[in-house]
Amino acid sequence: MRKIVLTLLFILGALWASAHEVRPAYLGIKQISDTEFKIIWKVPSQDGKTPKVSPEFPIDWEQISYDASILGASAQYNWTFVIQDPLPGQRIAFQGISKTLMDVLVNIEMIDGSRYSKLVKGSNPFYEIPEEPSVWEVIGTYTVLGIEHILFGIDHLLFVLALLFVVQGKWKLIKTITAFTLAHSITLSMAALGYASLPIAPIEAVIALSIVFLAREIIVHQQGKPSLTYQYPWLVAFTFGLLHGFGFASALSETGLPQQSIPLALLFFNVGVELGQIAFILVMLGLIYLSNRVKLNAVFLQRKTVTYIIGMVSSYWLIDRVIGFW
Repeated sequence: MRKIVLTLLFILGALWASAHEVRPAYLGIKQISDTEFKIIWKVPSQDGKTPKVSPEFPIDWEQISYDASILGASAQYNWTFVIQDPLPGQRIAFQGISKTLMDVLVNIEMIDGSRYSKLVKGSNPFYEIPEEPSVWEVIGTYTVLGIEHILFGIDHLLFVLALLFVVQGKWKLIKTITAFTLAHSITLSMAALGYASLPIAPIEAVIALSIVFLAREIIVHQQGKPSLTYQYPWLVAFTFGLLHGFGFASALSETGLPQQSIPLALLFFNVGVELGQIAFILVMLGLIYLSNRVKLNAVFLQRKTVTYIIGMVSSYWLIDRVIGFW
């Protein structure tokens, strides 16, 4: 039993430093004249280090300007190129991404209003620009981004897991998860569209605090004490969901949205988040059902043990993020 507990703590400890999803690099290409193109390349830092990934442009692209800067948690590189040949059919490769967990989001905006979007994976680290742009590229790209965001966003998943421990009953669970979904969809949309903004560092700290709060509420309830959270879990889920939405928006703003397809990209990013969230909930409910059905005594299915681990990990995040203010 002790070995299992220590193994769990070791695994979760390894995840402490990566409480957020692995954010993709971003390549934006914007045509500003018949042959002139502005290019932005952003690489998110991880633990203060910038991964060694870079785009490799076709050899006949003529560079006429270049600069680099550090913007927040990303390194940004800017080029201006003269490109004589049409972009469709040309290939951009990405060096180094096959050695990392990082994807690359490519957004291309042409002067005639056409636009291309593609999420490039390390297993196929290049993008061959198609002859015709497709709305399905935007839909597929941002749905996958939403799914990856929630499944790699360990803090968001721990909050949802804690909600599952709080809620009893199918309809109360549906109401609670719906409240959480509605809340983070509201603030994600408002922030992405520029109608609301909050500094991300305090938001990330409060997201960690929300998980600590739920872990405490579970322990208090197990001790037989009354808890407002257990009476109105949907209210707690909605309140903290508003803050989690700003966390989603921060990742999306760093990733980038195609300027002429913002509503579509935003909608399907939200769809992806919900698909990932539903998949996680179904897996967790299956494990809980299995635990109750066959009377398993494994420590990883014991609610009290898992709650303490959730509380420990989220407390670490809270302290680390508050210290990060300075």
